[in-house]
Amino acid sequence: TSLNDVLIPHLKSIYTLSYVQAMLVQFCFFGAYFIVSIPAGALIKRIGYQNGAVTGLIIAATGCALFYPAADSGYALFLFAFFVLAAGITILQVAANPYVTVLGDPQTASSRLTLTQAFNSLGTTVGPLFGSILILSGAALATSDVSLLSATELAAHRAQEAAAVQGPYLILAGALLLLAIVFAMAR
Repeated sequence: TSLNDVLIPHLKSIYTLSYVQAMLVQFCFFGAYFIVSIPAGALIKRIGYQNGAVTGLIIAATGCALFYPAADSGYALFLFAFFVLAAGITILQVAANPYVTVLGDPQTASSRLTLTQAFNSLGTTVGPLFGSILILSGAALATSDVSLLSATELAAHRAQEAAAVQGPYLILAGALLLLAIVFAMAR
């Protein structure tokens, strides 16, 4: 979630988006919370908290993996990837909080929830730092330099900038899949 703020200006510059078009990232991402939350609750009720967490992680990993073809296909696929990623996160969040509360002694449930939220806050704090290092570390061209590029050079520059998200999001997809495996095997 915290990488969205890093990606919005990046995608805005690649695809020369208006502010409204760039904010579609947030709309697609948080729209998934609105659309998926009630079906996620029904899914969790049917398959349980642990399987729900695994399902959410796998769907979020799929959303991250979709960033790879999106870098070659264009902005619309990025928006879809954001929606899929957020749908997975929504399912994960719907499953995670009640799951954490039933994992141990009911008297310490609030402590476990507080601990999980502390890790969430830590991720929100360091996420943009790592995202900016991984995604924005390439040499950015100033607007004046971009205007000097030929059409072919501009297309190559934009393709290179779009490809900068592929590696980090594939790493995220792999980490989410690994976490899904750990959750699936845990008893």
